[in-house]
Amino acid sequence: MTRHLSDLLADVRSGTDPGPFALLRREGTDLVEVLAGTAHQVDRLADIPLPPGPATRPATLAVVPYRQIAERGFACIDDGAPLECVRVSAYQQVPVATAMAALPAAPVVTTRGGFDITDDEYAELVATVLRDEIGGGAGANFVLHRTYRARLADGASATADGQGRSAALTAGLSALRRLLRDERGAYWTFLIYTGTRVLVGATPERHVSVSDGLAMMNPISGTLRHPDGGDPDLDSVLSFLADPKEVDELYMVLDEELKMMATVAEHGGQVVGPYLKRMSRLSHTEYLLAGRNCHDVREVLRQTMFAPTVTGSPIENACRVIARHEVGGRRYYAGVLALLGHDDAGGQTLDAPILIRAAEIGLDGDVRVPVGATLVRHSTAAGEVAETHAKASAVLAALGLSSRSASSGASGASGAFGAPGAVPAPESGVAAPVTRPEHPTVARALAARNDRLAEFWLRQRSPGAMVEPALAGRRIVVVDAEDSFTGMLVHLLRALGLRVRIVAWEQTARVDLADADVLVAGPGPGDPSDLTDPRMVALRDVVDHALRRGQPLLGICLGHQVLADRLGLVVSRRQLPFQGLQREIDFFGVPRRVGLYSSFTAHGTDDLLSTAHGPVQLCRDAADGAVHALRGPGFAGVQFHPESVLSQDGLQILRELLTAILPPGAAGTLIRQSSAECGRAGTIRYGGSASRPTG
Repeated sequence: MTRHLSDLLADVRSGTDPGPFALLRREGTDLVEVLAGTAHQVDRLADIPLPPGPATRPATLAVVPYRQIAERGFACIDDGAPLECVRVSAYQQVPVATAMAALPAAPVVTTRGGFDITDDEYAELVATVLRDEIGGGAGANFVLHRTYRARLADGASATADGQGRSAALTAGLSALRRLLRDERGAYWTFLIYTGTRVLVGATPERHVSVSDGLAMMNPISGTLRHPDGGDPDLDSVLSFLADPKEVDELYMVLDEELKMMATVAEHGGQVVGPYLKRMSRLSHTEYLLAGRNCHDVREVLRQTMFAPTVTGSPIENACRVIARHEVGGRRYYAGVLALLGHDDAGGQTLDAPILIRAAEIGLDGDVRVPVGATLVRHSTAAGEVAETHAKASAVLAALGLSSRSASSGASGASGAFGAPGAVPAPESGVAAPVTRPEHPTVARALAARNDRLAEFWLRQRSPGAMVEPALAGRRIVVVDAEDSFTGMLVHLLRALGLRVRIVAWEQTARVDLADADVLVAGPGPGDPSDLTDPRMVALRDVVDHALRRGQPLLGICLGHQVLADRLGLVVSRRQLPFQGLQREIDFFGVPRRVGLYSSFTAHGTDDLLSTAHGPVQLCRDAADGAVHALRGPGFAGVQFHPESVLSQDGLQILRELLTAILPPGAAGTLIRQSSAECGRAGTIRYGGSASRPTG
């Protein structure tokens, strides 16, 4: 069935309700897809309808609010925003130029525009989170949002003749036309009308997609504001690519999305990139992650709620921080749009961009443009305030609004670093190039980003190729202390041939851990000395029991800190947090480049420590005595994350430590996870036991 664009627009002009519909242009095409159908509200992602149907059109378009994160048990301010679906019954594709010629071109008139919290209030919020949350060990990065609010001048309350609905749709369609004309590099440029609201925007970022059984994610971070009227010059781009804040920001979200890929991809995913993504007013850096998926696409959505680029890391604690500090619910900001369907072979498909750089227009004339900034240890309050203005600028401009001059302070000549220079799309709707050959110097600067990263995540991996014979088939239990780095760790351990089981920290008192060949006290957020935190009490009990019975034990990050404390070392808060920091350390006489995510550390005054559990060798920082690693008879600990993409030799470090702490013995039978097991939402099994999902 076809519902023509002209019919929908005629209904809008006449004040008739056209029924739920969507117009969207996906990256790399010169077509606008027109979808129409019936509206449904569902409670859970698993309830999104995905009926069998032809591959010639999508089956369902879902609009997923941020509050859906509660499905994973994570904290949120519940604002009641519903999960809305449009079950597609009519589908059409039209050229962009044809759509633009049909869309209304009248200016959008609004009143009473402004952010819900002032620049000064947002700056104070940034400073508080940097000091208390990142500085206090709650996580590596956090995203806090604010919302630009305005009113449509002709957006009266919805009446019997549909005046409010018509005003909202006309404003949204006019904004869509301007975005199709002026924006470039967007993953989706879209308008969605659910029957209850209008969403319009140009999101730069794919969150997750599934096609041909391949799951893909697209972490984007780092923001370069363009000068008015063009692209930045070469020096500005190179300065941006070398900026430690921007580099660290992308590495942190890369690690965080690899954690998510670890739950939905059979072998954890492979990293491709980085690339420079140019839009009309901003440029970003991005990676692409890909891995073979064997889950229902609705489960993929659930396991990957929501992107670290709009929440933070580790994600569970990031959700707590967001709920503590934001002034209200996020509604649809940081959620996803999700287009579900089937391919020619009947396999499920998914295309889900992040819901950012968008406006929500209510049928009562209320306009909301939410926007956020990523806070990392290098952040400044003024810089993050400016970033929110810059990110909101394209959508605000499409609505005839401006928060202020978002590009002030940028410099450089237009088009100086590309070949050839890109220009905004002309009125005809013929799009500016989404990609173009990079300037050789820019290409080299981008490629250099990977020189010090872990090849484990950058290369295709053949099953069994990395197995360590001394470890093959040995049973290992990882205690998950609320950091989904655990999911990445599992893939490294399995690559070495170990049989892995994950046990959540709150389950440790009820599960027999003594039968494992090795016990791992895993990473997590927080202060290891805070015994009012039940997580710390549980980890301390795990470490104490393992030491008493002589069970081989490895502590990672938080687990290492607890182990160091039980061995008699002093653990204290760092003066400056090491969150998403790569450093080269002397790892027991061998230089190793590792990734650190911590605000606390153990300190030692000598390289050898005498303990009740035997002599312990310390790997210490020469400057301040911070303990990067320790090893003793049957146990070891590392302050860094060997599983991180920042730990260049992480796999080898795990190989060395585990073979050293394990007593010689017959290895078990190597068991590889089957495709059928992979369908169980990330459950890892050994010996017939199953843990909770690894996300």
